[in-house]
Amino acid sequence: MLILAGCVTAPARPTTLLPGDYGYLKEYMSWFVQNQLKKNDVTGLSVALVDDQQVIWSEGFGFADKKAAISAGVDTIYRVGSISKLFTTMAALQLAEQGKLELDKPLSDYIPGFKIRSRFTGTKPITPRSIMTHHSGIPSDRHKGMWTKKPDPIADLPALISDDYVAFPPDTVYSYSNLGMSLLGLAIQNASGQTFNNQLQQNILRPLGMSSAFFSAGTEPSTPAAKAYQNGEEKQEPLLRDVPAGGLNASVLDMSRFIRMVLAGGKLDGQRIIREETLREMLRQQNRNVALDGNFPIGLGWMLGGLGNINIANAGTVAHHGGATLYHRAQLIVLPDVKLGIVVLSNSGSAGKAVNDIATEALKLAVEIKTGRKQPEYGKVVTGDFLSGQELQAYAGNYTTIGGIASLTSRSGYLQAELAGNSFRLLPRQDKQLQLQYRLLGFMPIDLGELSRIGIRRTIVAGHELLLATDGPHEMLVAEKVTPVPISPAWQSRLGRYQIANIGDDVTMVDNIELREKDGLLLLDYRLVEFGGARVSNVLRPISDSEALLAGLWRGMGETVQVVVNGGVEQLEYSGYRLQKTGTNVR
Repeated sequence: MLILAGCVTAPARPTTLLPGDYGYLKEYMSWFVQNQLKKNDVTGLSVALVDDQQVIWSEGFGFADKKAAISAGVDTIYRVGSISKLFTTMAALQLAEQGKLELDKPLSDYIPGFKIRSRFTGTKPITPRSIMTHHSGIPSDRHKGMWTKKPDPIADLPALISDDYVAFPPDTVYSYSNLGMSLLGLAIQNASGQTFNNQLQQNILRPLGMSSAFFSAGTEPSTPAAKAYQNGEEKQEPLLRDVPAGGLNASVLDMSRFIRMVLAGGKLDGQRIIREETLREMLRQQNRNVALDGNFPIGLGWMLGGLGNINIANAGTVAHHGGATLYHRAQLIVLPDVKLGIVVLSNSGSAGKAVNDIATEALKLAVEIKTGRKQPEYGKVVTGDFLSGQELQAYAGNYTTIGGIASLTSRSGYLQAELAGNSFRLLPRQDKQLQLQYRLLGFMPIDLGELSRIGIRRTIVAGHELLLATDGPHEMLVAEKVTPVPISPAWQSRLGRYQIANIGDDVTMVDNIELREKDGLLLLDYRLVEFGGARVSNVLRPISDSEALLAGLWRGMGETVQVVVNGGVEQLEYSGYRLQKTGTNVR
C-alpha cells in the first residue's frame, strides 16, 4: 500500500483557490475518480458538474463496453435507477398545474378500482403527495414480477395488490416505496390520457432537450448505452416492471440539463418546464410534523438532507437522490442556494460508494471555489466513560434495521453490536451519544472516515423505542427495538427451510430462505443473491396463526406474511411470492 501511495499522489493544491477557476477541481477530481474506480472495482463511470447554467466539468472514465474497448463518455447512456422518481414526481406536478391531478386527493380518484387492505382505522387516504414523500404506507415493493423477462404493465398493479395490506398508516413514518411511485405513474397515465412513457417523453425529456434520454423497461441496443458489470464481470440488466420508479435511461449531459432547469427555477434556455412556485414546493420539507422521521427532511421526490458524506455544510439546502438497478449506480445532488449541481452515473454494481464519494467531494470543492466557504474541520470525537452502566444497559437488546436484526450487548464501558455477521463496538461520547468503532481482527481500531462523525442516540417516540443516527442537525431513524412475542404452535410447526415456488421468469433475488426461532424471536432469513451474497435476518411478529408482520419502521417493514393453502399444501405468501417448505432447519 505504501508503494502504491508513493506512485500515484494527488495533484498539488494551489495556495489560493480563485473564484470561478475550476482548473484545479478538474485535475484533482480526475485523479480522485481514477482512484475510486480502482478502489471499488468500477468498470465505467461518467460525471457532469454544473455551475448555474454552465457545465464546468464533464468526463467519462473506464469503459462503457469493456470487451469492445468502448470508453465511457459524457454521452454514454446509463440506467439511472431511482433518480427516475424525480421525473415521475415532476410529471405529476405538471398535471397538478393543469388542474388534471390534485396532490391531496385520494389516489383512487385517479386509479379506478384501486384499493388495498388496512388494519388501521381513522387514517388519512393515500394521496399523490404522500407517495411523493414516501409516507403513503404502501409496501416498499411488489417483488413478484418486478425484475423479470416479460414485465406486466403498470396498469395491472392495482389488481395484483388488492388483497395486500398497507404497511403503515399514511403520513406516520418515512417508508421508501417503489410500488407507490409506480402507482403514481399509473395515475399520471390515467390523468394525462397518454402512456406513462409518452407523457414523460413529450412533456419533460423533450422540452428539456434530453435528446438521448428515455423511459423504458430496459436499455436499447444502441452504441452509447453502457454494458452492465459486477466486480468486472459483464452482466445483463433484467427488464423492470416499475418503470416510473426506476426506468429512466440517460447520459450525464442529459442529466446536466435537468440540473440546470432546477437551478433556473423551473425553466431552461427560456422555456418554462414547471412553475417556479411548484419547484419551490418540491424543495420544501414536507414532513416536519412526522415525529417518527426524526429530523430527516423530505421534499416532493427529493431527499433534503443527509448523513455523513452527503451532509455538505455551508451551502444551504442539499437536495439529492441516488439510484440503483441491479448493476448500475447513480447519484444526483443539487445545491439550489449556491446554484451548483452534479450527477455521477456508473455501470457497475460495486459503484455505490464511489458515486456518492465522487459527487460530494466535487461539490465540497466547488462550493469553496465559488463562495470561499470551506467545509468545517471536525475535531476528533472524544469517547470515554460518559454513560453509566445503567445508561448503557438501557440500549441492550435486539433491533430491526435496514440490514436485518442487530443485537446490542452491554459491556464494561461500551456496547458490543452484532449485525449481518459483523461485530463492532459502540463507545460513549462526550455528547452522551454512541460512536461506532470497528476493530480489525478484534483489536486494531479502524478509521471509518465520514462515519466517525455519526452519533447514535436512543429515544422513545409514540411508544416505539428507537435508535437515531445523527450528524450535526441531521438525524435519521435507523433501528427499532423488538421484544419477543409468543410464537404459537402453528408458527412453531412452520420452522424450516423454504424456496420460492412461483419464481417463473423473475430474476432470483434471494435464496437459502429459512424460518427459525432465536431468543424468543421468529426470524425470516435469506441470502441476497445479487448483492454480494449477504445474509439478512428479519424479525417476524405473528399477529395470528395465519399472519405475521415484518417488524420495524423502515423500507420493507410493517409488511405482511400470510399463510395460504395452494393445492392442499400450506405456503407462506409475501409480496406476491409463495414460499414452499423444503426441509427442517439446518442449524
